[in-house]
Amino acid sequence: MKLSILRKLAAVVAAATFCAPAIAQEGGPTRIVVPFAAGGPIDVTARILSEALQDDLGTVIVDNRPGAGGNIGMSYVAKSAADGKTLGIATLASQAVNPWIFKELPFDAANDFDPVTLMVYVPNVLVMNAELAEKYNINSVQDLVDFGKANPGVLNYGSGGNGSGGHLAGELFRDQAGIDVVHVPYSGGAPAQLALLSGEVHFTFDNLATAAPNIRAGKLKALAVTTEERSKELPELPTMKESGMDNFSIATWWGLVVPAGTPADTVQKLNAAFVKAMKNPSVQERFGGLLVEATPSTPEEFGKLMEEERARYKDIVELAGARVD
Repeated sequence: MKLSILRKLAAVVAAATFCAPAIAQEGGPTRIVVPFAAGGPIDVTARILSEALQDDLGTVIVDNRPGAGGNIGMSYVAKSAADGKTLGIATLASQAVNPWIFKELPFDAANDFDPVTLMVYVPNVLVMNAELAEKYNINSVQDLVDFGKANPGVLNYGSGGNGSGGHLAGELFRDQAGIDVVHVPYSGGAPAQLALLSGEVHFTFDNLATAAPNIRAGKLKALAVTTEERSKELPELPTMKESGMDNFSIATWWGLVVPAGTPADTVQKLNAAFVKAMKNPSVQERFGGLLVEATPSTPEEFGKLMEEERARYKDIVELAGARVD
């Protein structure tokens, strides 16, 4: 009798164990759409999280769909089933800048997505080519402003393209500093950084995660971070506000969204899984290696951030005169 009961119990446990992954995989794997090419900070953070989410969400795959400043990938997310199986990484560009610089978008940034959580909030940093900074004796933002006023039209700055975060930051700086500088757009952040390193351009506004290795190697001269508070990674750097630019605040951020209409309980379950993963010490350590900090939030907090940034960047884009037709 006891042997029979034990056999039945073993069968039940085996069945439960066999079925558990199937329950987690109901509807197929969870897909995180990255609207940029593989290898950048956004892609790497998504891949780190995909590994940490396996216990709660089953198989999680990263799907790179680059192109058109993030619009191709985000369009795919907007048109996907609202079942919680397809998430997109929404960025400052896709949600707050592109609505104002593109004549038409294949999605409605304000209404086609439901927020899940903020992932990362990264300072941008004003950096100069180190050799040029030494040549012109520029060691601070005020030194750069003074040089620009004394030499109108001599300074130029690079960016990842018309309407990119670096372009908008550069135009905001030009306006607030009251100096004449020339914008040189490139076909992405990597070419713009190469141009800066070679001395082809004098300065850029780059995200800290990308610029930090060359700052530490002495190839770039960092003058200030663009956020309202100093960076934890480079606390010695002043903010633009501390450097005399009172209304200067620009940062890079990205987070997770799902197609609009995804059930609220599904959004909450996804939020709980991603927040748990981002608080995992191993994940935080790996994020730290990229010089980014996990900044999980509630869906409501992330939704409010996107709404506020969309309104704020409308004015910045108009100031820059940036358009992509």
